[in-house]
Amino acid sequence: MLTWKIGVGAVFIAAGVLISNDQGAVAPSRIAASEITEQTVVPSGRVGTRIGDTAPEIALNNPKGKVMKLSELRGNLVLIDFWASWCGPCRRENPNVVSAYNKYKKAKFKSAEGFDVFSVSLDSDVARWKAAIAADGLVWKNHVSDLKRWNSEAAAVYGVSSIPMSILVDENGIIIGKNLRGMELHRQIDRHVARL
Repeated sequence: MLTWKIGVGAVFIAAGVLISNDQGAVAPSRIAASEITEQTVVPSGRVGTRIGDTAPEIALNNPKGKVMKLSELRGNLVLIDFWASWCGPCRRENPNVVSAYNKYKKAKFKSAEGFDVFSVSLDSDVARWKAAIAADGLVWKNHVSDLKRWNSEAAAVYGVSSIPMSILVDENGIIIGKNLRGMELHRQIDRHVARL
């Protein structure tokens, strides 16, 4: 019995992050760590949502009702940002996304033409969505939503189970980072900036 308890404890410790619930029990965290790599990403040759895959197309309406496509941003380093106006953690992360956009939108990259953000909202109310865009200073033009909240087709295709969720895509549409927050986002983008 003692061996079994030690074995289970070792599994939890090896898993990395532990959290405790109100009953004092220990359970593995469901908080996704960022997925970044210091290595060169090798394209997998398939469309999917793993690092190395080609990012699936997203074609949704912007707040004015015009269809915008992720593929229209090819050539740029693109942050796909899943968020919503009603999501507190998303709204707290927005200043970091704005900071990254302002810092890198005119940067010179090794192979990308520039940096852009493609925001996918899981809102259901267009007025609240527009108000949050304005209030948070999300000045980039690529804002899309199907206004279906958790029934969003884009969220389903990308396997979004919590927000905020971000995916960094290179100039060829290849996924090179996932779940990037705070300074991790800046560090990953900075790896692609041209050095003189």
